[in-house]
Amino acid sequence: MSVVIKEAADKAALQKFVAFNIKLYEGNPYHVPGLVSDEMMTLDRVKNPAFEFCEAIYFLAYRENKIVGRIAGIINHRANETWKQQYARFSFVDFIDDEEVSKALFEAVEKWAVEKGMNGMQGPLGFTDLDHEGLLVWGFDQVGTMATNYSFPYYQEHVAKLGYEKEQDWQEFHIQIPKVIPEKHKRISELVLRKYGLKIQKFKSTKDIWPYAKKIFELWNEAYKPLYGYSELSPKQIDYYIKMYIPMLRLEMITLVVREADDAVVGLAITLPSLSKALQKAKGRLFPIGWIYLLKALYGKGEVVDLYIMGVLPEYQNKGVNALLFYDLIPIFNKIGFVYAETNPELEINRKMQSQWEDFESTHVKTRRAFIKHLK
Repeated sequence: MSVVIKEAADKAALQKFVAFNIKLYEGNPYHVPGLVSDEMMTLDRVKNPAFEFCEAIYFLAYRENKIVGRIAGIINHRANETWKQQYARFSFVDFIDDEEVSKALFEAVEKWAVEKGMNGMQGPLGFTDLDHEGLLVWGFDQVGTMATNYSFPYYQEHVAKLGYEKEQDWQEFHIQIPKVIPEKHKRISELVLRKYGLKIQKFKSTKDIWPYAKKIFELWNEAYKPLYGYSELSPKQIDYYIKMYIPMLRLEMITLVVREADDAVVGLAITLPSLSKALQKAKGRLFPIGWIYLLKALYGKGEVVDLYIMGVLPEYQNKGVNALLFYDLIPIFNKIGFVYAETNPELEINRKMQSQWEDFESTHVKTRRAFIKHLK
């Protein structure tokens, strides 16, 4: 039977769009499903403030009235303006191992992009850098994280056959947590604190972090601005992410480096216990009991800590501020019982980020890829 492509244009169709990923990977030990409620909010044109400068379309592929694939098309006009390009993005892409299905999905989203005046298609990329990025191309035997998505090995083969080529790769690492602060980090940290008039800011209650919430995302904008595909977060997006993320943070695992003179945030590390196993148990649902799995993982003990967000203001990079983050966090990680840390995807060309692991025992465990295709 031929493949039929339909736009997922209403809430019921979007729920099917989100649920397809969970159903496709059911029983896979490495896939970590997102929360359905979070993904529905991301796709919602009213609730997601990215739609101030983005537009999107969602397609489902059917065969014999059964869903066999999905794909989203996104145009981030702010990113296009920043990078002086006219590209659309593909995202939320999943399909069975059938070339007729993948071809039909990509043809639909490419046709939409051309009709919108775009001359290229890149991805997987989301609305912002806080959405999932990249297609897994190596490390299929590794459990994913909350901030990443899994994909079967055949995905990259299908994408390549459709004319897509590598644009950028991200790498992920496992970092062995040392039992004590390395002497080099201790020495550098004590020097940097004195030399630049900095201090380490910690929090005892959620209300203490609210005055710093906007400063955190403003630093994010500055630190990540030069990186591939980045789209600066708007004030509305910052408010949106503050409400979404701040309440779920584990306070002792947040480290800010601030200037004593004006309390400006110059470095940050937001880390979390791995929620991967809890999300697998929740199967995309907070209720009736998914929230219990997540709460236990967030405040219990575990072997793995996710380095969720790390950043340093450009003018403080290569000045030892990163050492301050580990100077504070290593004793905390050991107290909780973590054995190793998992990095989020780091661009392979971002040597500033990857060089910070040179003093640790690290293992490259996954690679994700952004593809590009020029459209006629």
